[in-house]
Amino acid sequence: MAGGGPRTGRCTSASLADLAVRALREEALLGPKPGLVDPRGSGAHDDMDLPLLLASAEALRPAFCSIADAARHTAVGLGLREELGRLGRAGDHAMLRATRGVNTHRGALWALGLLVAGASGAGDERRAVRRAARLAALPDRHAPAGAASHGERVRRRYGVRGARGEAEAGFPHAVEIALPRLRRARAAGLTEEIARLDALMGIMSLLEDTCVLHRGGTEGLRTVRLGATRVLAEGGPGTEPGHAALLDLDDRLRVRRLSPGGSGDLLAAALFLDMVRWRASGAGSVREAVACGR
Repeated sequence: MAGGGPRTGRCTSASLADLAVRALREEALLGPKPGLVDPRGSGAHDDMDLPLLLASAEALRPAFCSIADAARHTAVGLGLREELGRLGRAGDHAMLRATRGVNTHRGALWALGLLVAGASGAGDERRAVRRAARLAALPDRHAPAGAASHGERVRRRYGVRGARGEAEAGFPHAVEIALPRLRRARAAGLTEEIARLDALMGIMSLLEDTCVLHRGGTEGLRTVRLGATRVLAEGGPGTEPGHAALLDLDDRLRVRRLSPGGSGDLLAAALFLDMVRWRASGAGSVREAVACGR
């Protein structure tokens, strides 16, 4: 279902948390997704499946609600950034408890946490994204020191933007690629499932996905990006040739154990932004105003 979320002008923190969890659930339930967990199975993973992803998404609900509360009552600055860091770490611990130590949604928690904070203090999509980007650029002086994450090591090794750079730039793969593709596909009369798969292929064709680089290096990234580009060149996942190309890419990613998890996270981010009914009108964010569900 497209849109359908509360408008931020009357939205509670619980409603924004609902949308963040819903975005994660609907990304997980979408299929077929090359290399990613979906209703067919575990994709390129051997440590997670669909029930685990759904449990992980639900475990993050309190963190998203607390993030929205904090952002509603605190101006953008170091204080808010550090509070979001604390809440994000608490959310990460809750996720790991629910998944028995499996990192299912750490990247998505980073992206959606920032966007929930942005949406909590903004009346339209563009302002929400700008607010999230400003928060991403601020340091968290209380972040624990220790070994760099896989994503951070990949970012340094390959000189790519990574999750932090994507957020600081205003989530361009979600805002400038996924959302326009999603909305154009709907306008063309395609089903919601196909529209979302088309948006995912758009992200995968361009993103320097650190999840893929971690597992497969530059050759693995080339496989993902060229494969997604081929799906789009064949007419997209809604055509017979495009669907065949998508399944072929899925087979290759499974064999090589390549999972474009960063692309999945950014699709969830785009779905979240698309679900919010923004209070203010503006280019790309004119929506019918509806009351909150809570």
